[in-house]
Amino acid sequence: MAHATQSRQRGFSMFGFLFVGIVLAVVGLVAAQVLPTAMEFQAVAKAARKASEGSTVAEVRMIFDKAASVDDIKSIAGKDIEVTKENDKVIVNFEYQREIHLVGPAYLTLKYAGSSR
Repeated sequence: MAHATQSRQRGFSMFGFLFVGIVLAVVGLVAAQVLPTAMEFQAVAKAARKASEGSTVAEVRMIFDKAASVDDIKSIAGKDIEVTKENDKVIVNFEYQREIHLVGPAYLTLKYAGSSR
């Protein structure tokens, strides 16, 4: 009696391939919208560090606004930062959020916060 072996097929089915492709496309689209906000956060942190070199609150905010105009920061302005002093050192704290429209009524809200420490 000859015993026939079954061959197994391996790999993706067409529906599996489409599902993985759609998931990767959605993740890629969201990442493409989040990446600029993350880069802007880095620019805000850099501007806050630079602004902490000022000695008065008005000077700190002016330095921040100048750095924000150079780096094209639109999410936060000098009037939105919190300026404090610790042991004769100026500390600049900032906090803001960005909303990214996904689909219909769905939004992705990103909250950013940092300090010049």
